[in-house]
Amino acid sequence: MSLDLSGQRADLPARIQRLNDIAYNLWWTWSKPARQLFAELHPVLWHVVEQNPVLFLHRIEKERLAAAADNDQFLTRYDKVVAAFDAMLTQSQQDTWLGRNRPELVGKTVAYFSAEFGLHRALPIYSGGLGVLAGDHCKEASDMGIPMVGVSLLYRQGYLRQRIDSAGWQHDVPARLDPHAEPTTPVVNDDGTPVLVEVDFGDGSGPLRLAVWQVQVGRVPIYLLDSDVEGNPEWTRALSSRLYGGDVEHRLRQEIILGIGGVRLLRRLGIAPAYWHANEGHAALHLLERAREHVAAGEPFERAVERVRATSIFTTHTPVPAGHDIFSSEMMERYFHAYWEELGLSRDEFLALGVHGDPAKGFNFTALALRMAANVNGVSKKHGEVSREMWNDLWPRVAVADTPIISITNGVHLRTWISP
Repeated sequence: MSLDLSGQRADLPARIQRLNDIAYNLWWTWSKPARQLFAELHPVLWHVVEQNPVLFLHRIEKERLAAAADNDQFLTRYDKVVAAFDAMLTQSQQDTWLGRNRPELVGKTVAYFSAEFGLHRALPIYSGGLGVLAGDHCKEASDMGIPMVGVSLLYRQGYLRQRIDSAGWQHDVPARLDPHAEPTTPVVNDDGTPVLVEVDFGDGSGPLRLAVWQVQVGRVPIYLLDSDVEGNPEWTRALSSRLYGGDVEHRLRQEIILGIGGVRLLRRLGIAPAYWHANEGHAALHLLERAREHVAAGEPFERAVERVRATSIFTTHTPVPAGHDIFSSEMMERYFHAYWEELGLSRDEFLALGVHGDPAKGFNFTALALRMAANVNGVSKKHGEVSREMWNDLWPRVAVADTPIISITNGVHLRTWISP
């Protein structure tokens, strides 16, 4: 077997070379004919690799591929899948749902920040409903023609897998993720060198370099930041290794990577979103980073916040106070003492952005997002009611029923969930 630098199998027969393109686009997760192509080539292997077409192409024998490239019936089905795939990729935005129903939004990109994306078990960078919602958002955006880009982290240990031993005890086993055997591709410069983004934790550890991987979901790209970069201090290389792993300080560092690093990534790639959506408080720091950009351009902080709020959406998922990210004032001071100066704020002014109730409780990332996003929603009618009551004290002159948090009941991407 021969692989190119991106991990694609280079020795596929020319007649079925497009299998690589299909494998690296998660469109196959909602295209039954595409999945059937791989299953037809080697049903047992397709099951063994848990329907991961990239790993499947790495492992399948050349002889089977050669036979498929000479099988007229297989080629007929292959050509139909390729035609459907190309039609999806080349469809004009004006011909999509968005173009027909909201033409004024054509070309206006939405940046969607989420700590997890649940797209398929082949890519274990999710743990539950929050991630599945994010993944379905991407799939539906692709189908509807909404120009969206996702931002998250590449977790090389994924989330955990549950194993039960012979004595009946549960064990949490990390899911090892090799990005070269997944539907992920490295993002590189024109000269082939990796695109790198830098963040500084402000704790004296120096700049952290982040590599970037791309996952393509139909027409929607998701960019994953990866701290496992040669030259980074060893302890920092593991920062993005596991979803929701480590202690509170580890969690803060991950959220700095996601929020601040995510904005810098999009700037580095030349992507200029019209709207910015944070899926839960993990990504709240992207709001501060965008405000910092405006302040650096000469605007006062208050005006910067107004501009950020006007184009920001925040979805809160957690119905209990204990489920929200809260970091001690001391920890925030250690990591952000230089950052608040870039915002033109004092220590107390900065920490006030994350106050909810007693300031001694710490810096609440959900409170930060609620203050800096003009459009806020819960994920069901009841959750909207609970959230309005929980967060009403941020708007002391507003009645609970009028707290500016609406409800949008979680939906699903039907073509994924009804596809056998």
